[in-house]
Amino acid sequence: MSREDDLNVVGGDLLPCSEPESTRPVTGFYRDGCCATGPEDVGSHTVCSIMTADFLEFQQAHGQRLSNAAGPNGASRARTGRPVVRVRQPVARAYDAGRAPAVVLGATHARALEIVPIEALIAHALQPEPAE
Repeated sequence: MSREDDLNVVGGDLLPCSEPESTRPVTGFYRDGCCATGPEDVGSHTVCSIMTADFLEFQQAHGQRLSNAAGPNGASRARTGRPVVRVRQPVARAYDAGRAPAVVLGATHARALEIVPIEALIAHALQPEPAE
């Protein structure tokens, strides 16, 4: 398998979406916890999303039940509050419907911009906790 350059939507190095110890099995097309992509990734698993109950409900209404314990290929399924690598098209559909999940910009691959506008990603960017 060949990977594309691992750049995020804000032009920096692609950060991990989830850590191996937080997700079993690890999320991402390459099962490395990142939104890395390449030619084999026809679905474009490029958006690092933080799952919300609203987004999971929206996806289920569109035929994608994401909240099971594990998917048919052994991939981990989404739980509220957990970071998960998502396919960009369903995320774009959720943005259009006003039901988008939060995203982690530094962990979202630049290829997501082919479908999801940067303005939408920024508007739904996860805000870090303020430093004390």
